[in-house]
Amino acid sequence: MEQTIDRVAGSVSVMRKLSSVMPIGTDTYKKLENQGGASSGWVGEKDSRPETNSPVLKEIAINTKELYANPAATQSLLDDSRVNIEQWLADEVVIEFAEQEGAAFINGNGVEQPKGILAYDKVANASYAWGKLGYIAGGHATLLNNPDKLIDLQHALKSVYRNGASWLMNDLTVAVIRQLKDGSGNYVWRPGLTEGASETLFGKPIEVDDNMPDIGAGKYPIAFGNFKRGYTIVDRVGIRVLRDPYTNKPYIHFYTTKRVGGGVTKYEAIKLFKIHTS
Repeated sequence: MEQTIDRVAGSVSVMRKLSSVMPIGTDTYKKLENQGGASSGWVGEKDSRPETNSPVLKEIAINTKELYANPAATQSLLDDSRVNIEQWLADEVVIEFAEQEGAAFINGNGVEQPKGILAYDKVANASYAWGKLGYIAGGHATLLNNPDKLIDLQHALKSVYRNGASWLMNDLTVAVIRQLKDGSGNYVWRPGLTEGASETLFGKPIEVDDNMPDIGAGKYPIAFGNFKRGYTIVDRVGIRVLRDPYTNKPYIHFYTTKRVGGGVTKYEAIKLFKIHTS
């Protein structure tokens, strides 16, 4: 049952497909992130070699949060049913878990749920600082009227991260993107050429997640990044199911819990597009 829930959750949640997913055995995942700062210099054969600067390390901690579901059925239904009860439970729980997780990985506040990519502090990319996500501003609330800004967004991401990067937006934004044309009247959006292949924008795949906001003034409807390197999802190993026939007779409750966390682990690997006018 646990494997069934995890398998279906992975197929529903776009962020689970894009991000690094790590099972852990504790309630917190910790990682030291190198911010750089090491220095060096050229010297002659007999020149002195003073101490150079050491790299600056920052600790990133991702705590697991608890997700629960509590479906119920009567004892009579269970007695008379010919269906596999474990499969029924997985079917009931998995979609709800996947939808809750998917929403949190984009917009979660990090308090009682994972911290989503849009919950972090944001700063104009030219003023990028560690701990914040950089953005490129452009377009207006009715239409992304300047495709050049999307190129700026793509190249705001360092080249080391562009290999494996993808676009992330909701379906309504994809509909707008599909109508954008270059100066020669050609669509900048390209359909996938084989079944199951992603559509592409400027050579990079487009992933659709309807938890991303619609186009609107002050919104961040598009993200571009290497999410595998930029965002980490942690699963506390194990899904617990408690069969409770006592609390609410004649119903049998299947109290199901899962502990999961998520957060940005490399800030420079994700960039956002901001709609700056109405």
